Amino acid sequence: MSEKFNIDHMAKLARLRLTDSEKARLGRQMETIIEYIDHLDQLDTSAVEPTSHAIPLENVFREDEKKQNFPDCDPLSLAPAQKNRHYEVPQII
Repeated sequence: MSEKFNIDHMAKLARLRLTDSEKARLGRQMETIIEYIDHLDQLDTSAVEPTSHAIPLENVFREDEKKQNFPDCDPLSLAPAQKNRHYEVPQII
């Protein structure tokens, strides 16, 4: 097993009960993954611009349009119930 990670500690964090054969298999797989990451760390990325997304994002929403939401009447007149120029709703509590 590698000194870079502890498979028992990782299993505990993930709340997994592993058999000895599973620990050995997952340990080998983790070593392969860590070796690959170490290999990537050797690449020179100084000329690569940092990005938050792998592909460019574009806003797909339409532009806002000003339009009349209510007819030319008082919006309170559309309410099923009103009192003192306020909407009246059933009590919830």
